[in-house]
Amino acid sequence: MRRARRPARSRWPAVRLGDPAVGIWLAALGVTLLGWIIVDARGGAFMTQGNVTGILQNCVALGLIALGQTVVILTGSLDLSVAYLASLGTLVAAETMAGQDGNVVTAVIAVLALSAAVGLANGLIVTGLKVNAFIATLGVAFILRGWIEDNYSGPAGSVPVTFQRLGYDRIGPVPVSVFLLAAVALALWLILRRARLGHHMYATGGDAHAARLSGVRTGRTVVAAHVLCSLCVGVAALFLAARFGAGSPWAGTEARYDLESIAAVVLGGTVLAGGRGGVVGTLGGVAVLAVLDSVFNQLSVDPFFKNVLRGVVIIAAVALYARRRRSVRRSA
Repeated sequence: MRRARRPARSRWPAVRLGDPAVGIWLAALGVTLLGWIIVDARGGAFMTQGNVTGILQNCVALGLIALGQTVVILTGSLDLSVAYLASLGTLVAAETMAGQDGNVVTAVIAVLALSAAVGLANGLIVTGLKVNAFIATLGVAFILRGWIEDNYSGPAGSVPVTFQRLGYDRIGPVPVSVFLLAAVALALWLILRRARLGHHMYATGGDAHAARLSGVRTGRTVVAAHVLCSLCVGVAALFLAARFGAGSPWAGTEARYDLESIAAVVLGGTVLAGGRGGVVGTLGGVAVLAVLDSVFNQLSVDPFFKNVLRGVVIIAAVALYARRRRSVRRSA
């Protein structure tokens, strides 16, 4: 008697409506439609090419930093130095370029090397000195802040026009920089889902003790996660330098990329304790924040009230995820 052949298992994960990543993208679609209706009802124009382009451009820097933040949070760590590193990265890029096309490659290497060094320092402090990630990365943030405030009082350096095209060129309504964000997201997705390092990151964040018993070198995994995070910040700094045309000591802090990136990660369904989440959900969280900012700006919402509304959205999303998780555990 012939056995029934089992259906072949797909290499790609199935899409589930209960998945937080799917939920946040549906929420982003809902926020976009609701914002479109409200803005148009108030006499504005939401779905114009200029506004869509602006939303996409606002996704790039935050998206790159949030992707890096996702990696460290998945391991159960955290990085609060990203805002100051982004600011310092723009200054290093602009001063190294000095308005010359021939210095672009050197500047890119310098920014990425600086970023990797900061990430390595964060990782070694957390794993080697056993300092809590919150305190360790906050301390590194203060060091970077001190260096910036001691050496810069305003914009510095100059970015050549050809490199500025990264920040302003577009294909139709889609900025070229969005493809940079997509490339980084794809690379991290492949690392997390297809590489051994990614599996080790999930294992370390899920249960570090069990991971060590299974042979995972959790310390090296956390260090690697911090280096990847800082490299993503370095890429974001290069994009910001292209946008500003110069280095800015306030590029990262004025946009509050440290807290904003964590908010995007949490909105995307990544658990702060680690071990669960991913880059797809984080991109959805970035999209929600970018659309909300655009809607609030078009409606001329008071900045204080805007922060209140954003806080309510984040708390509601996290509460919904927690409730859903409890219901899943009860039914298991």
